[in-house]
Amino acid sequence: MYEPIRTKPVVHRVGGHHSDGHAGYPRSSRAEALDTQLAGHLAALLTVTDELGLDGAAARIAAQVTRLRGSEPARAPRADIAGLTALHQRAHDLAGRALVVAASRADTTVAILAAERMDAHAAALASQNLAGSL
Repeated sequence: MYEPIRTKPVVHRVGGHHSDGHAGYPRSSRAEALDTQLAGHLAALLTVTDELGLDGAAARIAAQVTRLRGSEPARAPRADIAGLTALHQRAHDLAGRALVVAASRADTTVAILAAERMDAHAAALASQNLAGSL
């Protein structure tokens, strides 16, 4: 049968037992870590969006990366047309990752943007698959 735990669990701190918090080591909160992760996913999505030549979507994504990082992101040149299917699939996957992180940090603006980008890339993939089967 089930036996309840009667002792209080011991909580161990990462980095030792010192109360000074190791002032020499940078610490980040969960919110900061999520901001960094979200900015990274959006920056990767921006790169693929730039390669696809989707200037309007790229501008919206770049604005969110700038908001999260505090500086403008690097931009990518437009890619050749040969790899469109792979680029749309990659963009769809990256937008999905951004959506998950945005939802976990309750960033509605980015969540809506990521969902819109997922829909757009899913539609592009569907139309390419349809055209390829004709």
